[in-house]
Amino acid sequence: MKTKFIFITGGVLSSLGKGLAAASIGALLKARGLTATIQKLDPYINVDPGTMNPFQHGEVYVTDDGAETDLDLGHYERYLDVSLNQNNNFTCGRIYHSVITKERRGDYLGATVQVIPHVTDEIKQAVLGVAKGEDVALIEIGGTVGDIESLPFLEAIRQLRSELGSENVLYIHLTLVPYLKAAGEVKTKPTQHSVKELRSIGIHPDIILCRSEVELEESIKRKIALFCDVDRDAVFTSVDVESIYEVPLKFYQEGLDQKIAILLKLPAKNCDLQPWKDLNYKLKNPKSETTIGIVGKYVDLKEAYKSLHEALIHGGVANDVAVKLRYVNSEEITPKNVKAKLKGLDGILVPGGFGSRGVEGKITAIQYARENKIPFFGICLGMQCAVIEYARNVLGLAKANSEEFDKDGPDSVIYLIKEWYDYRTKKTECRCEDSDKGGTMRLGAYPCKIVEGTKAMDAYGKPEIQERHRHRYEFNKEGYAANFAEGGLIFSGLSPDETLVEIVEIPEHPWFVGCQFHPEFKSTPMNAHPLFRDFIKAARDNK
Repeated sequence: MKTKFIFITGGVLSSLGKGLAAASIGALLKARGLTATIQKLDPYINVDPGTMNPFQHGEVYVTDDGAETDLDLGHYERYLDVSLNQNNNFTCGRIYHSVITKERRGDYLGATVQVIPHVTDEIKQAVLGVAKGEDVALIEIGGTVGDIESLPFLEAIRQLRSELGSENVLYIHLTLVPYLKAAGEVKTKPTQHSVKELRSIGIHPDIILCRSEVELEESIKRKIALFCDVDRDAVFTSVDVESIYEVPLKFYQEGLDQKIAILLKLPAKNCDLQPWKDLNYKLKNPKSETTIGIVGKYVDLKEAYKSLHEALIHGGVANDVAVKLRYVNSEEITPKNVKAKLKGLDGILVPGGFGSRGVEGKITAIQYARENKIPFFGICLGMQCAVIEYARNVLGLAKANSEEFDKDGPDSVIYLIKEWYDYRTKKTECRCEDSDKGGTMRLGAYPCKIVEGTKAMDAYGKPEIQERHRHRYEFNKEGYAANFAEGGLIFSGLSPDETLVEIVEIPEHPWFVGCQFHPEFKSTPMNAHPLFRDFIKAARDNK
């Protein structure tokens, strides 16, 4: 069977949930026994989101091969239970960089380089390259129809329909159908205008997916079908749900996967959704409840911690526990108010981040968790803050800090990692303070050795693991390993050559673990990450 392509566009406004829709469709097709891959095309000029402000972009999701990508790839991996790579996310900046590099190299043989055909051809190559060997390739186009940045991408996917054949290409348009509470009715005009805009570019949607607060009545669906020139049975509702993991089941109930199968002439197979049904049953029928505090500085934008949020939910599912999350702004925490700020929490998690803002509040929260025996989980910067806190308040190194926050401090227990061995490329990576910011961190999956008789070993149950990293700074093992070993904080996870500390913990504490990597990137709803599973268990037992 030739690879079938499904292109998903969005209209009216951004943040409608195209990523979740694409991931849910992929999950349904996979449940039908098909192989599927998924790709995000982002129209912004940045080469990748690695240097973007979390308040603008949200979370930067890291793949095994070290690509810094859009957070939608997290949804893709969690819903399809696959490991993606840099080829599953292309930005406009990356496309243009490739085109300009080819022009400088002389690949275009003196031709005038233009958006059509050179940029659009580069986009098509990216799409076709990721789809090799798969039954279905889902391609999400970022942004909103009408954005000037999206035009080359929309032109490229328009061309692909004629090149691949209409029987192998499907266009799905996700749009907003707003509900006006005052009038008690929904409005279809925004959808009509969005489809009109899309058709003016030369793309005629085959399926219209309507995001709405309420279920759409049959008359509304008929109206949309009439004005947007699609079959009545090609208009579907994407209604708001309590849990994002309900979306695949809702789409299945609407018959979306069946319509896709008919239009693309996919093999007729039953859809096995029992794992998704079991998951949703557990989410709706927990046996107990626990409250977790996320202490960070990006709490005003929950999207900055998207994978973290989901991994905690997964940990709850694994323990039949409803996880209630409370976001606490670390900038507002002081030694005087920490007890009040963290009151009622069964567990405290300090996530990754960059910069000195809010760090002292995180350190204060960690001290409170350590001294009051509250389960604590530190991730990336959270682990580094735990090390600093322990050095200051247990080891007596009052001015202990990270080189990131105090370059010339007397006790830099955390320092800039200037050299490490990349097990994928078999090369030693070198960095310095003057290195570029973009794409220069320790990125992607690296092996880690687990020490016997530790909480880390209890969680993983095996001597070696692979986890994803995204950081510039590390624990200063060479300078301070002996101090911590004597002081009671142990290193339960190390790089294979034992030069880098990957996991720290306090044996005497009920559950106090910090890891330099990002375990949230490897957690799925059907298979919670071991550290999140055990953290939630410890928090539950702490009630």
